[in-house]
Amino acid sequence: MQSELFEIYKIGIGPSSSHTFGPMVAAHRFLSLLDSDDYLKNTTTIYVELCGSLGATGKGHLSDVAVVLGLLGYKPESVPTEKIKSIFDDYSKHKMLKIGKNAQYVKLYIKFIEKPLAAHENGIRFIAKTTKEVLIRKNYYSIGGGFIEEDIVAQTSSSPRSLPYPFENAKALLAHTQDASLQKILLENSAVFHSHSAIFHHVNLLWEVMQEGIQKGLTHTGNLPAPTRLARRAHALHQGLESSDTSLPAFMHQMSWVNLFAIALSEENASGGRVVTAPTNGACGIVPAVLMYYHRFVEALDEEGLLRFFLVSAAIGGLFKRNASISGAEVGCQGEVGVASSMAAAGLAELMGATPAQVMIAAEIAMEHHLGLTCDPLNGQVQVPCVERNGVAAVTAIDAAAMALSRTHNQARVSLDEVIEAMRQTGKDMHPKYRETSCGGLAVVAKR
Repeated sequence: MQSELFEIYKIGIGPSSSHTFGPMVAAHRFLSLLDSDDYLKNTTTIYVELCGSLGATGKGHLSDVAVVLGLLGYKPESVPTEKIKSIFDDYSKHKMLKIGKNAQYVKLYIKFIEKPLAAHENGIRFIAKTTKEVLIRKNYYSIGGGFIEEDIVAQTSSSPRSLPYPFENAKALLAHTQDASLQKILLENSAVFHSHSAIFHHVNLLWEVMQEGIQKGLTHTGNLPAPTRLARRAHALHQGLESSDTSLPAFMHQMSWVNLFAIALSEENASGGRVVTAPTNGACGIVPAVLMYYHRFVEALDEEGLLRFFLVSAAIGGLFKRNASISGAEVGCQGEVGVASSMAAAGLAELMGATPAQVMIAAEIAMEHHLGLTCDPLNGQVQVPCVERNGVAAVTAIDAAAMALSRTHNQARVSLDEVIEAMRQTGKDMHPKYRETSCGGLAVVAKR
């Protein structure tokens, strides 16, 4: 267990936290299992089955690439992105990998299977074999945001640590604010798991990676990966906004910058670049766009402001993950873009001096107007409608924060806890073809 700040905000590569980040983590864990239990010395072949949503859209999300990288010992936060293509091309040519501490050669076969495993829509099965028998089978589940769960080998975990301000829902979190500020509550909870210096380092690193990703997105041109090959727009949009002859009204000019920041980072994610899960890769442009909006048009961000924003927004993301889901394959895009918008709205409201109750109202408003949002990516790639959707959701987050700040009373007709439960029920009832399988909606209607 870690603090939500470190769980919700992680550094990895695109295009998907559940379909790229997660499979890489799972493959790395399986490699460690083979090495630590001494299975690897007898392994000649590894079979990997990507099941359910991973089977349906894994090709477009580079799930097979992620598996190869993980088995080679790479981690999402540190894999050299410039080498990924050559690494996978080498595997594709030989169907062999040199893995483990003894650099042993094994054959690797990866299969995409649209039927899900029993426990979750994103299932990954690893099978290690000798020439004659199965050595070990292991199932992992990529549950969204880069999180992985296991179901075969019992996991040992330390006893839960006691938090100074425990809470399972927004109501309990708000109750603590009678005695302390949101920042104090969340910082002291995080300090149970990490030193203050580690917390500040993580916050600064998150902001650094977000800014670098936006800058790369503003610079790169051309098309995103095939088969969709969506034309990159951020570079041209940036040039237009930098021009002094813009005819847009002031408020539209600012919102165009918000769209630009979100699109730039979303395009970088879609190309396999390094991003921050916020709370997922598919929604990675929303939080940074809102932060950049504040930084550029309200007040320059300092370390204290970053800490407040990330602590509060991570807590909101944690509430959704704990009580509903942040997996598009499980609840649709409301669990990714909707949650990101809710997180960004809460963080912005906190920076703007909102009361704790107004922060929760901002989060509720943003999610309330994303309820039922489907995940139906064209060709199973994080391009259409994902890139534009990040921009729209970032603007929604700003609007939600503004609405919350204008409230003259703190009693919301619909609470954040209620909208989280509504999101969970909506996702549960949503037809699977609208949950990241590319079998319905835009993925079918707009297919070329």
